[in-house]
Amino acid sequence: MSTMTTGPALNPPPSRKPISLTKQLIFWTCALLVLAALLWLLNEVLLPFIAGMVLAYLLDPSVRRLQKLGLNRPIASVVIVVLVIVLLALGLILLVPALGDQIHAFMERLPQYIERIRQLVQQQSQGWLGQYIGEKLPEAQKGVASSVAGWAAGILGSIWSGGKALVSLLSLVIITPIVAFYLLLDWERMIAKVDSWIPLQHKETVRGLAREMDAAISGFVRGQALVCLILGVIYSVGLIAIGVNFGLLIGLVAAFLSFAPYIGTITGFILAVGVALAQFWPDWTMPALAAGIFIFGQFIEGNILQPLLVGKEIGLHPVWLMFSLIAFGVLFGFVGLLVAVPVAAAIGVLVRFMLRQYLASPFYTGNQQG
Repeated sequence: MSTMTTGPALNPPPSRKPISLTKQLIFWTCALLVLAALLWLLNEVLLPFIAGMVLAYLLDPSVRRLQKLGLNRPIASVVIVVLVIVLLALGLILLVPALGDQIHAFMERLPQYIERIRQLVQQQSQGWLGQYIGEKLPEAQKGVASSVAGWAAGILGSIWSGGKALVSLLSLVIITPIVAFYLLLDWERMIAKVDSWIPLQHKETVRGLAREMDAAISGFVRGQALVCLILGVIYSVGLIAIGVNFGLLIGLVAAFLSFAPYIGTITGFILAVGVALAQFWPDWTMPALAAGIFIFGQFIEGNILQPLLVGKEIGLHPVWLMFSLIAFGVLFGFVGLLVAVPVAAAIGVLVRFMLRQYLASPFYTGNQQG
């Protein structure tokens, strides 16, 4: 038996024309430029909020661990944030006054240290090289050393001024923990909401890229933060123990700069050995001990801390990381330093993804499908 349909035929809904790749590239490029402009224009206003986001990202694993122990997420978030506030307050109370005194004294003594080291180098030089250096370092070059010392002291002064503004009560002690708390409270819901916005046809690809970015960012940031903390203790305690002036300042500066591979160790080595030479010479044992502290720290970092806490498969090359930190720091100030590593990791993941797509494309393989 045949069946007949009556009434108007039902037409299928018109298919939407997919957006071209060129238009997508133009859209995302414009969005990236707008984001960069906002970061540049509002970097001072955004600082506590960006810091809160970074803090929430770092603390989220701890909150999840407390959830596994039976606490609900609001209580776990409160416990973690309060603990961080207490530790930060203790750190500020104990370290900031001492650091302020050491920075002020270091800026005053830096010209003397540079001149003392210059004299030691000139006295200890032997042979034709020593005679050449002695002839080519007349009294006029003392002005150059003083200029370098003044320049370095000016940089330290500006860092300290910016540091005092950075650790202001309003931005880092009040706003940042509040932002971090609310983000921790809603973290899982925010992730789920963003995941729901992903186009369905690209959902698995985007999820895979997001997981890869998270592994790179968390593996480096959380691990390297612990590495810097441990190195700061090793350098500061070691230098203070052997009696090097400004040991706390040098150790903390070296630890902070250790976020970029090798930069902290090299900087701390030069500062510590230079101060020890100017302070103890002709006794060479203290400069040697100061050098040994940083050699020991580098050995511990490279052979124990980095493999254990950071891992090797983070996808962030040291040169790319250093370039990102410097570039973002110059362009966007301290906010740029906070976002440099996540952005560098994200760019690295996207570049590797595009390279994989290219290597699998007919343009590379030559397998044209008709």
